[in-house]
Amino acid sequence: MIQRIIPSSGEHLPVIGLGTWQTFDVPSGEHYPELTAVLKEMHEAGGRLIDSSPMYGNAENITGELTSELPVKNDFFYATKVWTTGRQQGISQMESSMQKMQRKTIDLVQIHNLLDWKTHLPVLRDWKERGIIRYIGITHYTDSMHEELEKVITAEKIDFVQFNYSIDDTHAEKRLLDAAADKGVATLINRPFGEGRLFKKVAGKALPSWAVEAGIETWSAFFLKFITSHPAVTCVIPATSDPQHAADNFKAGNGPEIPLPLRSKMRDYISAL
Repeated sequence: MIQRIIPSSGEHLPVIGLGTWQTFDVPSGEHYPELTAVLKEMHEAGGRLIDSSPMYGNAENITGELTSELPVKNDFFYATKVWTTGRQQGISQMESSMQKMQRKTIDLVQIHNLLDWKTHLPVLRDWKERGIIRYIGITHYTDSMHEELEKVITAEKIDFVQFNYSIDDTHAEKRLLDAAADKGVATLINRPFGEGRLFKKVAGKALPSWAVEAGIETWSAFFLKFITSHPAVTCVIPATSDPQHAADNFKAGNGPEIPLPLRSKMRDYISAL
């Protein structure tokens, strides 16, 4: 799988990861072979990053339960978020997240949707200095908050910024992606399929021949390769509970990368649907 560099450290991160919103929000204490298979598909494909949040119901618990049973559990890159107001509430929530995910350290903790970020950021910096977490970040999921994300990463030392970006919603290209690259901030991309909107657009349609000739085998690869072809994208985090869909997603992280002329053609094709 293609690797991208985390600018603040030089560490390499595979370009396709795994989101857990909705898909991992299932009851605890039960066996979920499909979700375990998704995690195994990611590892076998060379992926690492698992992104969760207290906002995602039981997803942190399930992530911890399933990964703890895998011999490769320490190969994953664990990312979660703080999603509350108040300093002590944030600390308590992050401690709970670590317990649920069964980790003594967390690779990345992000301030979810910028909620009370000025309160949480000093705590995250302290935890990073103490080795409890490795990276700190901020997130949002709407175009209207891209400007605010840009302001924060410009004014503050942040390792990661997570936001929405897809082939039919390229608002992040106006400023945010370039700003992240300029400030040396790694990017995580959410909503790569527009919450399923893109698959509805292409339902029943075959891939165009020019895409197949370029090595694109599935619509998920079409959508994901468009995103990963942007040089400022570090990692995309599509969510799925289907092992076959997961395999298709992770395979999209393999090279070669999409050249710029083809990238424009892909965007124009989807825009015309």
